[in-house]
Parts: sequence; C-alpha cells; structure tokens
Amino acid sequence: MSTYVDPTLKVFTLNSNKELSKEIAEHIGIELGESSVTKFSDGEIQINIEESIRGCEVYVIQSTSDPVNQHLMELLIMIDALKRASAKTINVVIPYYGYARQDRKARAREPITAKLVANLLETAGATRVIAIDLHATQIQGFFDIPVDQLLGVPILANYFSNKNLDDIVIVSPDHGGVTRARKMADRLKAPIAIIDKRRPRPNVSEVMNIVGNIEGKTAILIDDIIDTAGTITLAANALIENGAKEVYACCTHPVLSGPAMDRIQNSSIKELVVTNTIVLPEEKKIDKVTQLSVAPLLGEAIIRVHEQLSVSKLFD
Repeated sequence: MSTYVDPTLKVFTLNSNKELSKEIAEHIGIELGESSVTKFSDGEIQINIEESIRGCEVYVIQSTSDPVNQHLMELLIMIDALKRASAKTINVVIPYYGYARQDRKARAREPITAKLVANLLETAGATRVIAIDLHATQIQGFFDIPVDQLLGVPILANYFSNKNLDDIVIVSPDHGGVTRARKMADRLKAPIAIIDKRRPRPNVSEVMNIVGNIEGKTAILIDDIIDTAGTITLAANALIENGAKEVYACCTHPVLSGPAMDRIQNSSIKELVVTNTIVLPEEKKIDKVTQLSVAPLLGEAIIRVHEQLSVSKLFD
C-alpha cells in the first residue's frame, strides 16, 4: 500500500465496524491508531488510547448501529478520551447515524432523539462529523460544528451501470425518497416511478398505487435504509404484479432487523445491493445480497478534510 506521510493524521476504530476501518486506513495509506475498548465486569466501557495524539487531527470511525446504545457510549467515551489527551481536532466518522429516524415530533410528547445525539457528540468534544446518507438532511442543522454528508447513490449507481441492464426505471418506495431516486436516475439516465403508499402504523406499510411507467421494465428500488424490509418487499411484489419485468433493490444502510431476511428471501427482489456502513453478520449474507464498500469514499473524504480541500468535489 502507498504510505500517507503526515504524522499528525490519526485514524482510530471502535467496535462497530473494524473491517471497514481497516479498509479506510489502507486506502489512506496509514496504520490504524493503537487503542483498546474493554469492559469492566459490571459492563462499564473502558477505553485506552495507547499512543500520543497530542496536537494531532484525529478521525474516529464508528457506526451507531445495533447495539446502538453500546456503540454510541463507546464513541462518546472515546471523544472524551481524545479531548483530554490534547487532540487538535476530533473528527467523528459515522458511516451510519443511529436514531436518525427520530428527527422530528410526529406526535405530541415525542423526543427528537437525533438532536439529542448531536448534542451529546458536541458536548463530548467532537469538532466535525462525517456521515453517509443521513436519513433526514436537516440533521446537519442539529449540529453547530461542520457536518460533511457523503452520498451512497454514486456507489450504487456505478454498480448497476456496470451490470448493463436493459430498459431500467428507478423507483422510490415512497414520496420521501423521490430526491434520492432522481439522483440515481440522473446518473443512470433512466426515468423514475414512485410507489404511493399509506402507512397505518410504524413498520407496517400498505402499498397503494404506482405513479410512472414500469410495465416491461427492469425496476431498481432505492432507499437509504432497509430495516424490517416490509416497505421494500411489498413495493417489489407490487411492481411485478403491475407488469415490471424484474426488480432489483438497493440501499446505503442495511439495518435488516427482525423478519427482514425472510421477507427478502421470499420476495420478488432478484438482488439486494447494500453498502458496508453496517456490518452484515454471516446469517444475513444470503445469495440475494451484494455488499459494496464505502471505504474508498470515506478514505478520500478524510484525506480531503485533512488537506482542507473540497469534499463536494467527490460527487461532481
């Protein structure tokens, strides 16, 4: 690997996504920082930074994925440790930002937990956040420090572009994802369609009708998160029932909780393409699932932030 020569750039990993962190460090051309995360017998987290980071620009990589509270506490304690060890800047790289779906008060007396998490990260001492596909773009405004939001669409679009599929249409599974679908459609020079659905209660979706022409076409469903896979599998089945030739699906964050894997396995989806912002355990690596790496994107973003170059140029 090529070596990045700047001793003030340090990259550390916590427990959520060690393989991704190794890939990022390799892409940059540095070794991961020496640190350890252990637990006391009562379950409290202990973190030791095993090298000097005084005056360094530090990047900590941690997805706040399941177990979200464990990973969030690891991150907060690490930030505090770095601050007390005199790091010059503490850049928090959060490939998947947990609690992002609690971004507003949908009902009376609800918390806005995405904002609370932002407050916690800032109070702990973070000086910058780098994330991929925040569920709601307004989360950037929950912080009073710089937030660089990276996009998963180019990685997914590039994969489908190389498949040379015929007569494609990009489909948003709901109205909220139309902007994302349009970005993908622009890259693949394809039309878009929208699934109009009503959701009676959380994690239960009811497909209503399809806006756009999908008959005889290869449909590619795109979302930022697939959680229980109810929305995406109902959408895929509805597309086939309404005349689509075949259905692919893709997302940036494969949360894939509860019945998700069974639903995907038994659905009309031919292939589900995801990224590695969240680790996929072995039981979720079924034949239908393809996982792409975001390491080159995050590695390049870290170099650009460190060298004070434009990050948005990555998506031109």
